[in-house]
Amino acid sequence: MIELFSQAALIIFTLVTLLWGWSVVIKNVSIVDIFWGFGFVVVNAFYVFMSGELHARKIVILTLVTIWGLRLAIYLAYRNMGKEEDFRYQEFRKNYGPKRYWWFSYFQTFLLQGALIMIISLPLLGISSSKSSGALSIWDYIGILVWLVGFTFEAGGDFQLARFKSNLKNKGKVLKTGFWKYTRHPNYFGDSVVWWAYAIFSIAAGSYWQIIGSIVMTFLIIKISGVSLLEKTLKETKPEYRDYIQRTNAFFPWFPKK
Repeated sequence: MIELFSQAALIIFTLVTLLWGWSVVIKNVSIVDIFWGFGFVVVNAFYVFMSGELHARKIVILTLVTIWGLRLAIYLAYRNMGKEEDFRYQEFRKNYGPKRYWWFSYFQTFLLQGALIMIISLPLLGISSSKSSGALSIWDYIGILVWLVGFTFEAGGDFQLARFKSNLKNKGKVLKTGFWKYTRHPNYFGDSVVWWAYAIFSIAAGSYWQIIGSIVMTFLIIKISGVSLLEKTLKETKPEYRDYIQRTNAFFPWFPKK
């Protein structure tokens, strides 16, 4: 398992280094966001094909992770196409200074993302490196069901938001329909659920401690880079958002409050 993990880490750190080099050339760190989902596809495919016999559970997890990761990468690439660098990285570039940020971004953003990909993907390592037969059990079917729920919320939420933003009349307004009627962050909720589905597959394979990857992903989404960061920005830029907060759950879907 350690050898498999080390080899995958070498691949990821090579890729993020090359990506960093390209970001320096084009002066846009935002491309690292597009790599996020794709990075998990690469790591998981390496685990699946380099860990021995290809059995039913590996085929299922290869399919699900590939669909999830490529969908996310394509969506972010489309969303960022033709746009300037994300405001987060612009702030970092401003604070650290353009003459310093080009190399600082390698450690602060690219290497950090590579490390997070390796930690969060631990359930995927647990599935592929398991000595179990790989035959699907009731837990695997529960995992598939949970994944479908999470993917529907994540992809559906992204689609609804993209369609909402495409209408210029909605500029400055808050999306309050569809999945967004029941949670302020259906895409983040769905993302977290998807990773708990991978944790269930890991448990089904007899790999338990590896679900720490799903715990880390959920913590990051809620407390660090997802819900918490976005909420702060939206409160400042959209007056309607404060009323939306009073009526709608932040993360777990539920009926709107009166």
